[in-house]
Amino acid sequence: MNGSLRRKLQLDLNEARKARDKARTLVLSTTLSEIRNREIELGKDLDDGECLTVLSRAVKRRNEAAEQMRSGGRTDLAEREEGEAEILSRYLPPGLSEEEVRRMVREIMGEGIQELGPVMGRLMPLLKGRFDGKEANRIVREELAR
Repeated sequence: MNGSLRRKLQLDLNEARKARDKARTLVLSTTLSEIRNREIELGKDLDDGECLTVLSRAVKRRNEAAEQMRSGGRTDLAEREEGEAEILSRYLPPGLSEEEVRRMVREIMGEGIQELGPVMGRLMPLLKGRFDGKEANRIVREELAR
């Protein structure tokens, strides 16, 4: 095991197993499996930043599934997905507000970068696991239109 985030996930999984907490055990073991699969795919151990990427994708996937479940009238399944997303989101760094992201976009644009692709390229590593990429894209487009 490489990163401290992965180590924390493993320790929390062991605690959840001892406490017989089925929900936490399931979500943490699934997430650690996703991390292992990504390591196999890349052929190397993941650092904390790469683990954060896997975690944020897992949270996003669960939130999207919950939304679909709600629209399908399955609030019981939606609540389960939201619970899993909440468990995983505890491992993510604190989120950024829309205003903080706008300020970051303006700083990048102040360096003379005035196109969507290059701005997003500079912005996304700063937002990793802290802000949704689609929302960031919307903000960048709004700022470029000014």
